[in-house]
Amino acid sequence: MYGGYGEPAYMDIQQKLIELCIKGERRAEYELFKATYSYLISICLRYTRNEEKAKEILNIGFYKILTNLKKYNPEIPFKPWARRVMINTLINEYKKEKIHYQNVHYVDDYIETEKHSEINEALPRLDADRLYQFIAQLPPASQQVFNLYFIDGYKHREIAEMLNISEGTSKWHLNWAREKLKEMLNEIVVPIQSAVNE
Repeated sequence: MYGGYGEPAYMDIQQKLIELCIKGERRAEYELFKATYSYLISICLRYTRNEEKAKEILNIGFYKILTNLKKYNPEIPFKPWARRVMINTLINEYKKEKIHYQNVHYVDDYIETEKHSEINEALPRLDADRLYQFIAQLPPASQQVFNLYFIDGYKHREIAEMLNISEGTSKWHLNWAREKLKEMLNEIVVPIQSAVNE
């Protein structure tokens, strides 16, 4: 381990390691990559559905992290900063790849509804792997919006700007995704309840 800097992904990265990376020290860059890999690849997998593609985008995003380290403010935690760089990379890749992006259809109709409290309460109780499996089954457009809003904490205004859609469209996809996830939850809850009652 390089000077104790190869920390687990959930810990803040030491500023000394970042400074070494800014100087272009390859070993420090490798340690930063190891320390953040599991966290960053989990983000990529949520947005891509494909492990090979996730690793490809991770490399692109990590290169952007390295090249923008001089802009990083050490007064803020490193993890959220790196996450934002990676998410921006993922969104940019969606936009650049026309073949994949042609399958991302955004709808414009949105009706306000308040019937999502059940899904809001149920989702955090799912283990991460099961939740990500469910998210991966959503259509690409709704998957993007759900990830950005529910998992990564962006507001509809921010999502609209990132994806070049209206706030209403962002809200529609979030609500639609919640409905589909609720259906998926019901499919696993009902069999479990039936087995318990037998």
